[in-house]
Amino acid sequence: MASTAPSDSDIQTTSRGFCCTLCHVNLPNLPSVDQHVKGRKHRTLSTVRSTRKSHEERSVFVSGIKPEVSQTDLTEYFQQFGAVTDVIVDKDRGLYAIVQFGESESIQAALSCAEHRLKGLRLRVKPREKKEFKLIPKKKNDPQNLQRIFDRLKPELCQLPSVDSQMKFIVERLQLGENEKKARGLVVQLLQEVFVEFFPDSQILLFGSSVNTFGFHACDLDLFLDLENTKTFQAKAKTSTEQAGEGMSDDGRSEDSILSDIDLSTASPAEVLELVATILRRCVPSVHKVHVVSSARLPVVKFHHRELNLQGDITLNNRLGVRNTRFLQLLSGAEERLRPLVFAIRYWARQKHLAGNPSGAGPLLNNYALTLLMVFFLQNSQPAVLPTVDQLRDMACEEEECVIEGWNCTFPSQPIAVPPSKNTQDLCSLLAGFFSFYAHFDFASSVISLREGRALPVASFLSQDKDDERMQEEQPSKSDPHRPKLGPLNLLDPFELSHNVAGNLNERSLRNLQKECQEAEKYCRSLRYQRKSTKGKSWGLARLFAPPGDVQQAKPEQLVISIPFSSASLPEVLRTELHSAGDAFRQLWFQKVCSAVEIVLRTVLKCHLDASAAAVLSEDSAVGVEEMETTASSLNDSTQSVESLSESSPQCAAAAGAKRPLSSGSDSSVSPRGKKPRLAGRGKPEFPLWTCVQKHMVWLGRRKVRRELMKDTDCRPEGSCMELESQVSASIAEKEPELKEPLEFKVCPQMVGGAENTRALLKLRPSSDEAGIFQDFFHFLEAFLPKMVETVLEKGAGSA
Repeated sequence: MASTAPSDSDIQTTSRGFCCTLCHVNLPNLPSVDQHVKGRKHRTLSTVRSTRKSHEERSVFVSGIKPEVSQTDLTEYFQQFGAVTDVIVDKDRGLYAIVQFGESESIQAALSCAEHRLKGLRLRVKPREKKEFKLIPKKKNDPQNLQRIFDRLKPELCQLPSVDSQMKFIVERLQLGENEKKARGLVVQLLQEVFVEFFPDSQILLFGSSVNTFGFHACDLDLFLDLENTKTFQAKAKTSTEQAGEGMSDDGRSEDSILSDIDLSTASPAEVLELVATILRRCVPSVHKVHVVSSARLPVVKFHHRELNLQGDITLNNRLGVRNTRFLQLLSGAEERLRPLVFAIRYWARQKHLAGNPSGAGPLLNNYALTLLMVFFLQNSQPAVLPTVDQLRDMACEEEECVIEGWNCTFPSQPIAVPPSKNTQDLCSLLAGFFSFYAHFDFASSVISLREGRALPVASFLSQDKDDERMQEEQPSKSDPHRPKLGPLNLLDPFELSHNVAGNLNERSLRNLQKECQEAEKYCRSLRYQRKSTKGKSWGLARLFAPPGDVQQAKPEQLVISIPFSSASLPEVLRTELHSAGDAFRQLWFQKVCSAVEIVLRTVLKCHLDASAAAVLSEDSAVGVEEMETTASSLNDSTQSVESLSESSPQCAAAAGAKRPLSSGSDSSVSPRGKKPRLAGRGKPEFPLWTCVQKHMVWLGRRKVRRELMKDTDCRPEGSCMELESQVSASIAEKEPELKEPLEFKVCPQMVGGAENTRALLKLRPSSDEAGIFQDFFHFLEAFLPKMVETVLEKGAGSA
């Protein structure tokens, strides 16, 4: 098919393909360019650039003012030239302002005026400077910045005598310094003084990484604006006004404030957040880049402090977040090994690109989720290093009882109330145990509960009724509990049981997490981990923290497509059906997936399937399944069920420096608990085997054909509509000639589950590929097939 040059002016041709100068992204080919230009990031930045350019064309720069000149004064003066939409005053020194008009004609009227005078001052008015729009990447997640930090730490780490001392060194170097803490305290004090003027009796409370003892250098400033006392003040002020008329309230405070314009008892959170953002913009020095994120689970006002180069967030309804901070403070005070372990895991995750979402949004782990994963592991160590949340609740006295928004958040206020752990393992062994624990954890079938300290079966969450009953038992006072958002990794908040802390993760992020845990587990078994190198080579954490590079040996399985079990993407009817199946829900799900795969191949991609082969495997084809089992075992070289994980010590399975046991018991004929017997012992496997013939190259040019079919309607993501994708394939088959030699291949599916993450593996093998195009077709199927199977299951078309 002929290639055409991209029409977008931001796309430049390079020696290696194309580059988007707006987003600073390299693109290998025209299909990638087309996908990028229609993507959310490019469209958002284009809109922001257009809006900013429009504002610049309708704005003037005003200088010669003094701090006593207010925004209202400037607005009233410049309205004689036209409608004023915004006035931005330099709040640091109060010497200049930007006045934005509703129409560009107003600028000419203002500029043509010979002299501007306001309050005895002579104002200088000139056109606003036109600045080139540039995307400035965030420094905190800059890979080069992380590499520089690692390069500085690496020589010192290698000189330390033990892994334990390395972990303590990491804490010392990466934790918030005393000067940072003081500077943050001054910012909070300033915000408190400003907000109390607008919201009497309000409080700014600091929570999160800044105070929970796990804060890294330059971490975000998380703030909670408590307005409950302000609401009480407003109610009293109303009563006072009704009784005494206008003037002063009972407290003697003037009501001539912003409170006269907004009633907190009736205002929506969005209205209050916009008000908070306005106060930050107009009244707080050194604060800029203020914007409201109303689409977040907890709406937030984000800002940046210029002098401290500090990112801050302000929320309105986050008492649970403050309580979670107290919870982590308690655990840190009760168990001194927790801080070094959390610091090590968080730095490891950042180095391996498993954590560090830009602007707080993305498919990677956040710091809170990483900390809870470590806490859960320590709850399951033998003996336990940390108590469960239920056990902490029983340790608290009556005065410490706490219920927030209906959730029981009770725990002791002082670490001394928590009995010391009987576990005496060092930091080196515990860190190795963490990687072993999660390298083989059954995430697909588990919901991690820190409250109970165990993995709950995901099947009990698949039904709405069952989930509501469980929530009612946990929280009787809440009349309409919400179930957690299920996903690839389900990690319940310790108190707000409807919140999946890792609900933002996608399948790829979870696969990367478990793959890196498996790599780290193997490394922690070697002497390079626990013994200092006598030859000056990298050892211990210095090698563990090394960023991914050329030495990384992890390779994806060849010609195998993985379709993971994801309860979050299943329709409610199928969830209920799987829940009713109990322990057999994996087999039922696999049957649905096989039916959906056949529909995609036959109906959507117009493949010709050999019906005689789509049956029970014969003796000859069982060899292919054996190969599939070999592939699966290479991904998970040892397995462990959820029950055995909760009953056995992770350190028993992976003590640092220990060798893997040859067998799990003296009788080699007995399968370990939770493992399935080999295929040969089960007779003929009931897996389908399809022989497929593809006569057209339906994987080429699909985006262009899809746009032509949809024309002016809203563009749908690839693989989101079965009918549309079928039309795309039919249109390509109608326009393009048939292949001279049809592509013939076999598809052999197998379910891998039980002790591993539940998923369907599809092994593809070409039978006839004279044109040498099977690899291209496979790469297309690798992304397209899982999406389409999910769509078919949502439509209910995958019924067995």
